[in-house]
Amino acid sequence: MTTTISNAYISAKINHKGAELFSLQSNNDNKEYIWEGNPDFWGKHSPILFPIVGMLKNNSFQINNTTYQLSRHGFARDMNFELINKEVNSVTFSIQSSAETLKIYPFDFELQIHYSLEEKKLNIEYKVINKNQSQLPFSIGAHPAFALNGNFEEYELKFEKEEALIYTLLENDLISNKTQILETKNNLVKLNYKLFENDALIFKKLQSRSLIILKNEIPLIKVHYQSFPHLGIWTKKNSPFLCIEPWYGYSDTNDSAGNIFEKEGIQIIEANEIFNSKFTIEIV
Repeated sequence: MTTTISNAYISAKINHKGAELFSLQSNNDNKEYIWEGNPDFWGKHSPILFPIVGMLKNNSFQINNTTYQLSRHGFARDMNFELINKEVNSVTFSIQSSAETLKIYPFDFELQIHYSLEEKKLNIEYKVINKNQSQLPFSIGAHPAFALNGNFEEYELKFEKEEALIYTLLENDLISNKTQILETKNNLVKLNYKLFENDALIFKKLQSRSLIILKNEIPLIKVHYQSFPHLGIWTKKNSPFLCIEPWYGYSDTNDSAGNIFEKEGIQIIEANEIFNSKFTIEIV
């Protein structure tokens, strides 16, 4: 099933499986901004990453000497979400822990995803509700892929602030202790596939709270990641898309001991508390 929301400027379509955004169009020219999901390149559009972001070492974690298996990016993206509220320009989806999720992630939770339109902006809000009488450890992240038609090298990224763009390298899908600095000129990064030869660019810290995708110096999309502490940028070789990924958390480090409560970048909320976060995609 799918649900559409719209206003005078833009329209968004969301698949109930994974509560995944799969279309964002401007209404005046029907231009599509979300990657089509061609499986020859990458068969997704904008999956939600929960309750982990990235990979766990050995695809597992431990709690009280018990080991649980959890695959890359968690299970939310593969679950069918319930539609719990629908307006003309907003919609809210929900999943809750179940007998199946408890086998691989032994915590009671509810995850709500709220999409809302505000002129040329699509706001995407995450709400994680801890239904346990104890702490809830989790990571959550976005993975929207933006369609980049034409020559990939005609595109640039413009970061909000002038800063040293230090990113961490992956080794065997895990966080290493190696970093590099992304070359910029006037806050601009020229895109080329060589940047992604070692997979995603992972920024643990950024001063910039937004960035813009430009083509031939013309702004197309602006991603605001207001409160998210981490950011991933990714594509596959010769693929006509780019992912801008605001995250709370990232893959395990190479030296991870496996205790999920001690995982680098993990979020922890207390019993019966609620975590909220939001990012925004703006057509410019």
